[in-house]
Amino acid sequence: MSSIRDFLDLVEQLPSVSSSDHGHYTRFQVAAHTFGYLWPATTTVGLKQTRAEQLGLVAERPEVFEVQFTAGAFGWVVVHLEGLERDELAELTFEAWRLTAPATLVEERDDRLPT
Repeated sequence: MSSIRDFLDLVEQLPSVSSSDHGHYTRFQVAAHTFGYLWPATTTVGLKQTRAEQLGLVAERPEVFEVQFTAGAFGWVVVHLEGLERDELAELTFEAWRLTAPATLVEERDDRLPT
């Protein structure tokens, strides 16, 4: 089971991430582009994924994942943190960051997941 603290710890390990508090939620960006949201009141996060990944996650575990919205080639998912182990959350958070970060940052980070 993951927590808000787990998510924040994972995000802090990724390079060039900034966050902004919007009252009911916090937005996470890399290079001024959004890759995630945190809603503390519902213990959920929204993460950028590919559309295929979005559909696969929701179909496989609808009690953990919900379709948030789609935008272009990307499908955002709402993730219920209590339904994921930390290593799963690390993979999803890293993928959202990687889909958003500039190529130079992705290349520098390589495939090293946050822990």
